[in-house]
Amino acid sequence: MIKDIIRDSGDRMKKAVEHIISEFIKVRTGRASVGLLDGIKVDYYGTPTPLNQVGNISTPDSHSITIQPWDKSIIQLIEKCILNSNLGLNPANDGTLIRIPIPPLNEERRRELVKLVKKMAEEGRVAVRNIRRDEIEKMKKTEKAEHISEDDRKHGETEIQKLTDKYIKDIDEILSKKEKEIMEV
Repeated sequence: MIKDIIRDSGDRMKKAVEHIISEFIKVRTGRASVGLLDGIKVDYYGTPTPLNQVGNISTPDSHSITIQPWDKSIIQLIEKCILNSNLGLNPANDGTLIRIPIPPLNEERRRELVKLVKKMAEEGRVAVRNIRRDEIEKMKKTEKAEHISEDDRKHGETEIQKLTDKYIKDIDEILSKKEKEIMEV
């Protein structure tokens, strides 16, 4: 029973770290990345459809993204969705292809983005700690209900703490890489 709780907590903590990684991908770094457009959905025949499912998205160089829609009739819709996405991108449409130039970031904007990713990382750390708290509570209840020894519970708590430390360290490493990526010119 304790092993199941430890495994479950490890899985949940891993998902929290994966969520942070997916959020970091959406943060602009001044370099072109198709991940920037991940959250954008196009109203394709009445269905909100992810951008990568209505066309080919590529990065021909480090300062631009191109989108080649499979259905040319939705090119204006795609352009409008990108403009309304609050990413600060200005798509250019040539009738068959949408080009999105990625402007370089100024120093002030870079510092704002670093603050944003630090906040995201802290939210991830809090999520991991909350998982630790929940799982330790679950262990205490299991100890009383199923007559597990106090030593087994304490061993389980130690294992969960090791997992917590590992995943918080992972978040810190990911944050450090993202900060460097944002601040490099």
